[in-house]
Amino acid sequence: MQTTAMKMKKAVLTLLAAAACAAIAGSALAQQIELKPGREVLEGEPVSLAVSQLKPGSEVRLRTLRVVRSPYMGAQVFRAEATLVADANGRIDTASQAPRSGSYSGADSRGLFWAMKPARVDEALARQLREAPAGEVLIQAISVAADGAESVLTEQRLLLRPVVEGLQRRSVEGMAGAQLVLPAKAGARLPVVIVLGGSEGGAGMAGGIANDLASRGFAALSLPYYSPGRWGATGPQPPELPELPRSFAMIELSRLEQARDWLQKQAEVDGSRIAVYGVSKGSEFALSAAARMPWLRSVVAVVPTDVVWEGWDSSNSSAANQPSFAWKGQALPFVPYQDFQKEFAGFATGAPVIVRRPQDKGRAANPERAVAARIPVEQYAGPVLLIAGTDDQMWDSGGMARAIAAKRSEKGLPTEALVYEGAGHAIVGSGYAPTTMHNAGPMKMGGSPEADARAQGDAWPRMIAFLKRTLAL
Repeated sequence: MQTTAMKMKKAVLTLLAAAACAAIAGSALAQQIELKPGREVLEGEPVSLAVSQLKPGSEVRLRTLRVVRSPYMGAQVFRAEATLVADANGRIDTASQAPRSGSYSGADSRGLFWAMKPARVDEALARQLREAPAGEVLIQAISVAADGAESVLTEQRLLLRPVVEGLQRRSVEGMAGAQLVLPAKAGARLPVVIVLGGSEGGAGMAGGIANDLASRGFAALSLPYYSPGRWGATGPQPPELPELPRSFAMIELSRLEQARDWLQKQAEVDGSRIAVYGVSKGSEFALSAAARMPWLRSVVAVVPTDVVWEGWDSSNSSAANQPSFAWKGQALPFVPYQDFQKEFAGFATGAPVIVRRPQDKGRAANPERAVAARIPVEQYAGPVLLIAGTDDQMWDSGGMARAIAAKRSEKGLPTEALVYEGAGHAIVGSGYAPTTMHNAGPMKMGGSPEADARAQGDAWPRMIAFLKRTLAL
Protein backbone atom coordinates (compact mmCIF):
# COMPACT_ATOMS: atom_id res chain seq x y z
CA MET A 1 0.00 0.00 0.00
CA GLN A 2 1.45 3.36 -1.12
CA THR A 3 2.06 5.99 1.49
CA THR A 4 0.90 9.54 0.99
CA ALA A 5 4.52 10.63 0.47
CA MET A 6 5.03 8.00 -2.23
CA LYS A 7 1.85 9.10 -3.98
CA MET A 8 2.95 12.72 -3.93
CA LYS A 9 6.38 11.78 -5.28
CA LYS A 10 4.79 9.80 -8.09
CA ALA A 11 2.48 12.71 -8.95
CA VAL A 12 5.42 15.11 -9.10
CA LEU A 13 7.36 12.75 -11.37
CA THR A 14 4.33 12.45 -13.64
CA LEU A 15 4.03 16.23 -13.87
CA LEU A 16 7.74 16.57 -14.62
CA ALA A 17 7.50 13.96 -17.36
CA ALA A 18 4.50 15.72 -18.86
CA ALA A 19 6.34 19.03 -18.76
CA ALA A 20 9.34 17.46 -20.46
CA CYS A 21 7.11 16.00 -23.17
CA ALA A 22 5.46 19.37 -23.65
CA ALA A 23 8.85 21.05 -23.94
CA ILE A 24 9.96 18.51 -26.53
CA ALA A 25 6.72 18.96 -28.47
CA GLY A 26 7.05 22.74 -28.26
CA SER A 27 10.61 22.50 -29.52
CA ALA A 28 9.47 20.32 -32.42
CA LEU A 29 6.86 22.92 -33.30
CA ALA A 30 9.24 25.90 -33.13
CA GLN A 31 8.98 28.07 -36.21
CA GLN A 32 11.65 27.36 -38.81
CA ILE A 33 12.91 29.25 -41.84
CA GLU A 34 13.63 26.67 -44.52
CA LEU A 35 16.21 27.44 -47.21
CA LYS A 36 16.80 25.08 -50.10
CA PRO A 37 19.21 23.89 -51.35
CA GLY A 38 20.88 25.23 -48.20
CA ARG A 39 22.09 28.22 -46.21
CA GLU A 40 24.91 28.92 -48.64
CA VAL A 41 24.53 29.08 -52.42
CA LEU A 42 26.30 30.67 -55.35
CA GLU A 43 24.35 33.83 -56.14
CA GLY A 44 22.12 33.19 -59.12
CA GLU A 45 21.38 29.57 -58.24
CA PRO A 46 17.67 29.04 -57.40
CA VAL A 47 16.79 29.43 -53.70
CA SER A 48 13.47 28.54 -52.09
CA LEU A 49 12.40 30.33 -48.91
CA ALA A 50 9.64 28.97 -46.66
CA VAL A 51 8.58 29.15 -43.01
CA SER A 52 7.05 26.16 -41.22
CA GLN A 53 5.46 25.27 -37.86
CA LEU A 54 3.28 28.39 -37.84
CA LYS A 55 -0.25 28.65 -36.55
CA PRO A 56 -2.60 28.08 -39.54
CA GLY A 57 -4.09 31.38 -40.69
CA SER A 58 -1.60 33.50 -38.78
CA GLU A 59 0.00 36.55 -40.39
CA VAL A 60 3.79 36.68 -40.43
CA ARG A 61 6.04 39.45 -41.66
CA LEU A 62 9.14 38.20 -43.47
CA ARG A 63 12.02 40.66 -43.54
CA THR A 64 15.36 40.50 -45.33
CA LEU A 65 18.37 42.74 -44.67
CA ARG A 66 21.79 42.93 -46.27
CA VAL A 67 24.59 45.40 -46.92
CA VAL A 68 25.10 46.49 -50.53
CA ARG A 69 28.45 48.00 -51.41
CA SER A 70 29.06 50.25 -54.41
CA PRO A 71 31.67 52.86 -55.39
CA TYR A 72 28.89 55.47 -55.49
CA MET A 73 27.07 54.85 -52.20
CA GLY A 74 29.65 53.03 -50.09
CA ALA A 75 28.25 50.32 -47.76
CA GLN A 76 24.51 50.76 -47.28
CA VAL A 77 21.88 48.64 -45.53
CA PHE A 78 19.03 47.43 -47.75
CA ARG A 79 15.75 45.90 -46.54
CA ALA A 80 12.61 44.28 -47.93
CA GLU A 81 9.56 42.77 -46.25
CA ALA A 82 6.35 40.96 -47.03
CA THR A 83 3.35 40.01 -44.89
CA LEU A 84 1.99 36.55 -45.70
CA VAL A 85 -0.60 34.20 -44.19
CA ALA A 86 0.20 30.66 -43.07
CA ASP A 87 -1.76 27.97 -44.91
CA ALA A 88 -3.75 25.12 -43.33
CA ASN A 89 -0.50 23.27 -42.66
CA GLY A 90 1.02 26.23 -40.84
CA ARG A 91 3.39 26.98 -43.70
CA ILE A 92 4.41 29.98 -45.81
CA ASP A 93 6.20 29.50 -49.14
CA THR A 94 7.24 32.63 -51.06
CA ALA A 95 7.40 30.72 -54.35
CA SER A 96 3.68 29.89 -54.32
CA GLN A 97 2.08 32.50 -52.03
CA ALA A 98 1.53 36.19 -52.74
CA PRO A 99 2.02 38.64 -49.86
CA ARG A 100 -0.93 40.64 -48.50
CA SER A 101 1.35 43.65 -48.36
CA GLY A 102 5.00 44.48 -48.55
CA SER A 103 7.86 45.37 -50.88
CA TYR A 104 6.62 43.32 -53.82
CA SER A 105 3.42 41.68 -55.07
CA GLY A 106 2.63 38.23 -56.43
CA ALA A 107 4.22 34.89 -55.62
CA ASP A 108 7.95 35.34 -56.14
CA SER A 109 10.75 33.30 -54.59
CA ARG A 110 13.20 36.15 -55.32
CA GLY A 111 10.94 39.04 -54.27
CA LEU A 112 12.51 39.49 -50.84
CA PHE A 113 15.91 39.87 -52.52
CA TRP A 114 15.40 42.12 -55.57
CA ALA A 115 12.81 44.37 -53.85
CA MET A 116 15.21 45.57 -51.14
CA LYS A 117 15.60 49.34 -50.70
CA PRO A 118 17.99 51.46 -48.61
CA ALA A 119 16.81 51.49 -44.98
CA ARG A 120 17.69 52.97 -41.63
CA VAL A 121 18.32 50.44 -38.87
CA ASP A 122 19.78 50.77 -35.39
CA GLU A 123 23.55 51.07 -35.29
CA ALA A 124 24.13 47.72 -33.58
CA LEU A 125 22.27 45.87 -36.36
CA ALA A 126 23.96 47.98 -39.05
CA ARG A 127 27.37 47.11 -37.62
CA GLN A 128 26.44 43.41 -37.49
CA LEU A 129 25.35 43.50 -41.14
CA ARG A 130 28.47 45.38 -42.27
CA GLU A 131 30.71 42.83 -40.54
CA ALA A 132 28.94 39.88 -42.18
CA PRO A 133 30.49 38.14 -45.19
CA ALA A 134 29.78 39.76 -48.57
CA GLY A 135 26.43 38.54 -49.87
CA GLU A 136 24.99 37.47 -46.50
CA VAL A 137 21.26 38.11 -46.05
CA LEU A 138 19.58 38.17 -42.64
CA ILE A 139 16.07 36.70 -42.88
CA GLN A 140 13.57 37.24 -40.05
CA ALA A 141 10.08 35.87 -39.47
CA ILE A 142 8.21 38.41 -37.32
CA SER A 143 4.92 38.40 -35.43
CA VAL A 144 3.16 41.77 -35.31
CA ALA A 145 0.83 42.63 -32.42
CA ALA A 146 -2.36 44.69 -32.79
CA ASP A 147 -0.49 47.76 -31.57
CA GLY A 148 2.23 47.25 -34.18
CA ALA A 149 4.82 45.87 -31.80
CA GLU A 150 7.12 43.33 -33.47
CA SER A 151 8.40 40.06 -32.05
CA VAL A 152 10.97 37.99 -33.93
CA LEU A 153 9.76 34.39 -34.10
CA THR A 154 12.91 33.04 -35.72
CA GLU A 155 15.70 34.19 -37.99
CA GLN A 156 18.18 32.65 -40.38
CA ARG A 157 21.17 33.75 -42.43
CA LEU A 158 21.58 32.98 -46.11
CA LEU A 159 24.93 33.48 -47.79
CA LEU A 160 24.54 34.36 -51.46
CA ARG A 161 28.17 33.71 -52.24
CA PRO A 162 29.26 36.18 -54.96
CA VAL A 163 31.81 33.77 -56.46
CA VAL A 164 33.25 30.38 -55.63
CA GLU A 165 36.39 30.27 -53.52
CA GLY A 166 39.81 29.72 -54.99
CA LEU A 167 39.44 31.40 -58.40
CA GLN A 168 42.81 31.87 -60.11
CA ARG A 169 43.64 35.28 -61.58
CA ARG A 170 46.38 36.38 -63.94
CA SER A 171 47.15 39.80 -65.40
CA VAL A 172 47.57 40.17 -69.16
CA GLU A 173 50.88 41.56 -70.32
CA GLY A 174 50.58 44.75 -72.31
CA MET A 175 46.82 45.17 -71.73
CA ALA A 176 46.13 47.51 -68.82
CA GLY A 177 43.59 46.14 -66.37
CA ALA A 178 42.92 42.94 -68.34
CA GLN A 179 42.76 39.79 -66.23
CA LEU A 180 42.30 36.10 -66.95
CA VAL A 181 40.11 34.37 -64.35
CA LEU A 182 40.19 30.57 -64.11
CA PRO A 183 38.12 28.13 -62.02
CA ALA A 184 39.66 26.93 -58.78
CA LYS A 185 40.41 23.53 -60.30
CA ALA A 186 41.09 24.11 -63.98
CA GLY A 187 41.51 20.70 -65.56
CA ALA A 188 41.42 20.25 -69.32
CA ARG A 189 41.94 23.27 -71.56
CA LEU A 190 38.89 25.44 -71.09
CA PRO A 191 36.83 27.58 -73.45
CA VAL A 192 37.14 31.27 -72.66
CA VAL A 193 34.74 34.22 -72.67
CA ILE A 194 36.15 37.70 -73.28
CA VAL A 195 34.06 40.19 -71.26
CA LEU A 196 33.56 43.82 -72.34
CA GLY A 197 31.92 46.30 -69.98
CA GLY A 198 30.00 49.44 -70.90
CA SER A 199 30.34 53.20 -70.74
CA GLU A 200 31.11 53.10 -67.02
CA GLY A 201 34.65 52.24 -68.11
CA GLY A 202 37.40 50.71 -66.03
CA ALA A 203 37.56 47.10 -64.92
CA GLY A 204 34.68 46.86 -62.43
CA MET A 205 31.75 45.46 -64.40
CA ALA A 206 33.88 43.34 -66.73
CA GLY A 207 35.79 41.93 -63.78
CA GLY A 208 32.62 41.05 -61.89
CA ILE A 209 31.10 39.23 -64.85
CA ALA A 210 34.38 37.39 -65.48
CA ASN A 211 34.32 36.17 -61.87
CA ASP A 212 30.71 35.00 -62.32
CA LEU A 213 31.59 33.04 -65.44
CA ALA A 214 34.72 31.48 -63.93
CA SER A 215 32.60 30.40 -60.95
CA ARG A 216 30.55 28.36 -63.43
CA GLY A 217 33.45 26.58 -65.06
CA PHE A 218 34.54 28.91 -67.88
CA ALA A 219 37.83 30.66 -68.30
CA ALA A 220 37.02 34.37 -68.56
CA LEU A 221 39.08 37.36 -69.64
CA SER A 222 37.92 40.77 -68.39
CA LEU A 223 39.04 43.29 -70.99
CA PRO A 224 38.80 47.00 -70.07
CA TYR A 225 39.17 49.34 -73.05
CA TYR A 226 38.21 52.79 -71.73
CA SER A 227 38.74 54.51 -68.38
CA PRO A 228 37.35 58.01 -67.83
CA GLY A 229 37.45 60.07 -64.66
CA ARG A 230 35.07 58.59 -62.09
CA TRP A 231 32.59 59.76 -59.50
CA GLY A 232 32.86 58.00 -56.15
CA ALA A 233 31.22 58.21 -52.74
CA THR A 234 33.56 61.09 -51.82
CA GLY A 235 33.34 62.98 -55.13
CA PRO A 236 35.41 63.09 -58.35
CA GLN A 237 38.07 60.41 -58.71
CA PRO A 238 40.94 59.99 -61.21
CA PRO A 239 40.69 57.31 -63.91
CA GLU A 240 41.01 53.78 -62.60
CA LEU A 241 43.30 52.81 -65.49
CA PRO A 242 45.11 55.94 -66.73
CA GLU A 243 46.86 53.92 -69.47
CA LEU A 244 43.52 53.49 -71.30
CA PRO A 245 41.69 56.14 -73.37
CA ARG A 246 39.73 58.70 -71.37
CA SER A 247 37.59 59.59 -74.38
CA PHE A 248 35.06 57.15 -75.77
CA ALA A 249 36.19 57.76 -79.33
CA MET A 250 38.07 55.67 -81.91
CA ILE A 251 38.29 52.67 -79.57
CA GLU A 252 40.23 50.07 -81.52
CA LEU A 253 38.34 46.83 -82.25
CA SER A 254 41.59 44.99 -82.89
CA ARG A 255 42.19 45.02 -79.13
CA LEU A 256 40.09 41.86 -79.23
CA GLU A 257 42.59 40.22 -81.59
CA GLN A 258 45.40 41.20 -79.25
CA ALA A 259 43.52 39.46 -76.43
CA ARG A 260 43.03 36.35 -78.60
CA ASP A 261 46.75 36.15 -79.42
CA TRP A 262 47.62 36.26 -75.72
CA LEU A 263 44.98 33.67 -74.81
CA GLN A 264 46.28 31.21 -77.37
CA LYS A 265 49.58 31.12 -75.48
CA GLN A 266 47.97 30.15 -72.16
CA ALA A 267 48.20 26.47 -71.30
CA GLU A 268 44.81 26.35 -69.53
CA VAL A 269 42.82 27.88 -72.40
CA ASP A 270 41.54 26.40 -75.65
CA GLY A 271 42.20 29.23 -78.10
CA SER A 272 39.82 27.70 -80.64
CA ARG A 273 36.83 28.14 -78.32
CA ILE A 274 36.53 31.88 -77.61
CA ALA A 275 33.26 33.78 -77.12
CA VAL A 276 32.72 37.48 -76.46
CA TYR A 277 30.22 38.93 -73.96
CA GLY A 278 29.47 42.65 -74.24
CA VAL A 279 27.21 44.91 -72.17
CA SER A 280 25.76 48.18 -73.52
CA LYS A 281 28.67 49.96 -75.29
CA GLY A 282 30.49 46.66 -74.86
CA SER A 283 27.81 45.06 -77.04
CA GLU A 284 28.55 47.68 -79.72
CA PHE A 285 32.20 46.62 -79.45
CA ALA A 286 31.36 42.89 -79.46
CA LEU A 287 28.99 42.95 -82.44
CA SER A 288 31.22 45.28 -84.49
CA ALA A 289 34.19 43.01 -83.81
CA ALA A 290 32.29 39.79 -84.54
CA ALA A 291 31.34 41.12 -87.99
CA ARG A 292 35.09 41.22 -88.73
CA MET A 293 36.37 38.28 -86.67
CA PRO A 294 34.99 34.92 -87.78
CA TRP A 295 37.18 33.09 -85.27
CA LEU A 296 34.79 33.99 -82.44
CA ARG A 297 32.76 30.91 -81.47
CA SER A 298 29.70 32.84 -80.18
CA VAL A 299 28.51 36.29 -79.03
CA VAL A 300 26.38 37.50 -76.10
CA ALA A 301 25.16 41.10 -76.52
CA VAL A 302 23.32 42.52 -73.51
CA VAL A 303 21.21 45.68 -74.13
CA PRO A 304 22.70 45.92 -77.63
CA THR A 305 22.79 48.46 -80.44
CA ASP A 306 22.50 47.77 -84.16
CA VAL A 307 24.60 50.82 -85.20
CA VAL A 308 27.88 52.46 -84.26
CA TRP A 309 27.35 55.74 -82.41
CA GLU A 310 29.25 58.99 -82.09
CA GLY A 311 31.92 59.13 -79.42
CA TRP A 312 32.05 61.48 -76.44
CA ASP A 313 34.17 62.91 -73.67
CA SER A 314 32.67 65.18 -71.02
CA SER A 315 35.97 67.05 -70.65
CA ASN A 316 37.19 67.07 -74.27
CA SER A 317 35.06 68.31 -77.14
CA SER A 318 37.49 66.82 -79.70
CA ALA A 319 35.81 63.44 -79.18
CA ALA A 320 32.69 64.81 -80.90
CA ASN A 321 32.36 64.11 -84.61
CA GLN A 322 34.31 60.90 -84.17
CA PRO A 323 32.92 57.37 -83.96
CA SER A 324 33.00 55.36 -80.77
CA PHE A 325 34.99 52.61 -82.53
CA ALA A 326 37.64 52.17 -85.19
CA TRP A 327 38.93 49.18 -87.14
CA LYS A 328 42.70 49.07 -87.61
CA GLY A 329 42.95 52.83 -87.38
CA GLN A 330 40.05 53.56 -89.73
CA ALA A 331 37.02 55.42 -88.37
CA LEU A 332 33.77 53.48 -88.65
CA PRO A 333 30.65 55.21 -90.00
CA PHE A 334 28.53 56.43 -87.07
CA VAL A 335 25.22 57.99 -86.09
CA PRO A 336 25.64 61.47 -84.54
CA TYR A 337 23.82 62.62 -81.43
CA GLN A 338 21.53 65.61 -81.33
CA ASP A 339 21.32 67.83 -78.22
CA PHE A 340 23.76 65.59 -76.33
CA GLN A 341 25.17 68.36 -74.12
CA LYS A 342 21.70 69.78 -73.56
CA GLU A 343 20.56 66.41 -72.19
CA PHE A 344 23.56 66.07 -69.91
CA ALA A 345 22.93 69.54 -68.47
CA GLY A 346 20.35 67.78 -66.33
CA PHE A 347 23.15 66.73 -63.98
CA ALA A 348 23.51 70.42 -63.06
CA THR A 349 19.85 71.46 -63.21
CA GLY A 350 18.33 68.37 -61.58
CA ALA A 351 16.28 67.45 -64.66
CA PRO A 352 16.14 63.73 -65.53
CA VAL A 353 18.96 62.68 -67.86
CA ILE A 354 17.65 60.28 -70.50
CA VAL A 355 20.51 59.41 -72.82
CA ARG A 356 18.17 57.74 -75.27
CA ARG A 357 16.71 61.11 -76.32
CA PRO A 358 19.77 62.60 -78.09
CA GLN A 359 20.38 59.22 -79.73
CA ASP A 360 16.81 58.85 -81.01
CA LYS A 361 16.88 62.46 -82.24
CA GLY A 362 20.20 61.98 -84.00
CA ARG A 363 19.07 58.80 -85.67
CA ALA A 364 15.79 60.34 -86.85
CA ALA A 365 17.58 63.41 -88.23
CA ASN A 366 20.24 61.38 -90.08
CA PRO A 367 18.56 58.34 -91.66
CA GLU A 368 21.22 57.97 -94.35
CA ARG A 369 24.00 57.93 -91.75
CA ALA A 370 22.09 55.35 -89.73
CA VAL A 371 22.09 53.07 -92.78
CA ALA A 372 25.84 53.51 -93.24
CA ALA A 373 26.54 53.00 -89.52
CA ARG A 374 24.56 49.75 -89.24
CA ILE A 375 26.67 46.96 -87.78
CA PRO A 376 26.79 44.21 -90.47
CA VAL A 377 25.75 41.44 -88.10
CA GLU A 378 24.94 39.13 -91.01
CA GLN A 379 28.68 38.89 -91.73
CA TYR A 380 29.11 36.87 -88.53
CA ALA A 381 27.96 33.26 -89.03
CA GLY A 382 28.22 32.04 -85.44
CA PRO A 383 25.49 31.95 -82.77
CA VAL A 384 24.36 35.24 -81.20
CA LEU A 385 22.34 35.76 -78.01
CA LEU A 386 20.66 39.16 -77.56
CA ILE A 387 19.23 40.32 -74.21
CA ALA A 388 17.26 43.58 -74.09
CA GLY A 389 14.39 45.54 -72.51
CA THR A 390 11.54 47.42 -74.15
CA ASP A 391 11.73 50.36 -71.68
CA ASP A 392 15.47 50.95 -71.98
CA GLN A 393 16.07 54.71 -71.55
CA MET A 394 19.80 54.60 -72.28
CA TRP A 395 19.08 53.54 -75.85
CA ASP A 396 16.40 51.51 -77.63
CA SER A 397 17.99 48.13 -76.94
CA GLY A 398 14.65 46.31 -77.35
CA GLY A 399 14.01 47.73 -80.82
CA MET A 400 17.63 47.37 -81.91
CA ALA A 401 17.83 43.76 -80.66
CA ARG A 402 14.79 42.92 -82.76
CA ALA A 403 16.38 44.66 -85.78
CA ILE A 404 19.57 42.62 -85.36
CA ALA A 405 17.58 39.40 -85.02
CA ALA A 406 15.53 40.20 -88.14
CA LYS A 407 18.61 40.95 -90.25
CA ARG A 408 20.30 37.72 -89.19
CA SER A 409 17.07 35.76 -89.67
CA GLU A 410 17.05 36.81 -93.33
CA LYS A 411 20.31 34.87 -93.69
CA GLY A 412 19.18 31.93 -91.56
CA LEU A 413 21.87 32.61 -88.96
CA PRO A 414 21.55 31.17 -85.42
CA THR A 415 20.17 33.98 -83.27
CA GLU A 416 18.24 34.08 -80.00
CA ALA A 417 16.63 37.36 -78.92
CA LEU A 418 15.36 37.70 -75.34
CA VAL A 419 13.44 40.99 -75.28
CA TYR A 420 11.71 41.66 -71.95
CA GLU A 421 8.59 43.83 -71.75
CA GLY A 422 8.93 46.74 -69.36
CA ALA A 423 12.59 46.07 -68.55
CA GLY A 424 15.21 48.81 -68.74
CA HIS A 425 18.93 49.08 -69.37
CA ALA A 426 20.21 47.63 -66.07
CA ILE A 427 19.41 43.97 -66.66
CA VAL A 428 22.84 42.48 -66.09
CA GLY A 429 22.66 40.16 -63.09
CA SER A 430 21.00 37.05 -61.76
CA GLY A 431 17.83 38.55 -60.25
CA TYR A 432 18.86 38.30 -56.59
CA ALA A 433 20.54 41.70 -56.14
CA PRO A 434 18.30 44.73 -55.45
CA THR A 435 16.93 46.34 -58.63
CA THR A 436 15.17 49.22 -56.87
CA MET A 437 17.80 51.92 -57.45
CA HIS A 438 18.14 51.80 -61.24
CA ASN A 439 16.24 55.08 -61.66
CA ALA A 440 17.06 56.68 -58.31
CA GLY A 441 19.72 59.07 -59.61
CA PRO A 442 19.47 61.77 -62.28
CA MET A 443 20.38 59.32 -65.07
CA LYS A 444 17.36 57.15 -65.85
CA MET A 445 17.89 53.55 -66.89
CA GLY A 446 14.22 52.82 -67.56
CA GLY A 447 12.29 49.73 -66.51
CA SER A 448 10.78 48.91 -63.14
CA PRO A 449 12.37 46.95 -60.27
CA GLU A 450 10.06 43.99 -60.91
CA ALA A 451 10.53 43.95 -64.69
CA ASP A 452 14.31 44.29 -64.39
CA ALA A 453 14.50 41.49 -61.81
CA ARG A 454 12.26 39.27 -63.93
CA ALA A 455 14.48 39.86 -66.96
CA GLN A 456 17.63 39.11 -64.99
CA GLY A 457 16.22 35.98 -63.40
CA ASP A 458 15.10 34.57 -66.76
CA ALA A 459 18.07 35.65 -68.89
CA TRP A 460 20.86 34.63 -66.52
CA PRO A 461 20.44 30.81 -66.66
CA ARG A 462 19.64 30.97 -70.37
CA MET A 463 22.82 32.93 -71.02
CA ILE A 464 24.92 30.41 -69.08
CA ALA A 465 23.26 27.54 -70.98
CA PHE A 466 23.92 29.33 -74.33
CA LEU A 467 27.63 29.73 -73.57
CA LYS A 468 27.97 26.13 -72.39
CA ARG A 469 26.26 24.88 -75.51
CA THR A 470 28.13 27.04 -78.04
CA LEU A 471 31.53 26.59 -76.36
CA ALA A 472 31.03 22.87 -75.68
CA LEU A 473 31.77 23.18 -71.97
